[in-house]
Amino acid sequence: MVRVLVVHDATLLRSALVQLLRSADGLEVSSMSSRGDDMDDNDLPADVCVVDGDCLEGPPGEVDQVPVWGGCGARLVVLAAPERPGVLRRAFDAGVLGFVDKDAPSQRLIAAVHTVAKGERFLDERLTVALLRASEMPLTARELSVLFQASQGASVAEIAACLHLSRGTVRNYIASAIRRVGARNRVDAIRIVQGAGWM
Repeated sequence: MVRVLVVHDATLLRSALVQLLRSADGLEVSSMSSRGDDMDDNDLPADVCVVDGDCLEGPPGEVDQVPVWGGCGARLVVLAAPERPGVLRRAFDAGVLGFVDKDAPSQRLIAAVHTVAKGERFLDERLTVALLRASEMPLTARELSVLFQASQGASVAEIAACLHLSRGTVRNYIASAIRRVGARNRVDAIRIVQGAGWM
């Protein structure tokens, strides 16, 4: 019996995923939100965690802060969309074994769970090109952290203080990020980067 934990913040979708997986043979399924405040009776660790890719979002470089991460290690199956390469990249960099397109047929998810339970990698063919695109992160780590701070409403002075940079350097990073993503301004750059799932 493979113990599966489904992590999704939308209650309706989470319960639908649980019912789908329970319909397959050999799976014992429990669920929780990414905050971990409504977990079923089954205790971690599970053999495989099925995680909505949007639950992995957050500050750059902090994927490992997701509560469920420590319970399953790399034996995660991430549900992702090809138009959000940043989510794929963070998961791949963290060593996740399974990737399933959110638009894939239900049997792909079940196959992914069984494959990852054996410790093998599963990559939905629909996500292959998106994962290759994900290797082309347009921003440096510093530009991304500056843009993340800006997306939280921090002023140039606050970003400079937080990241131990001069105000001029912060402005340069913002200008560089705007150029690199082809944005019109800071707000547009934030929209583009968030839309791609980079933060």
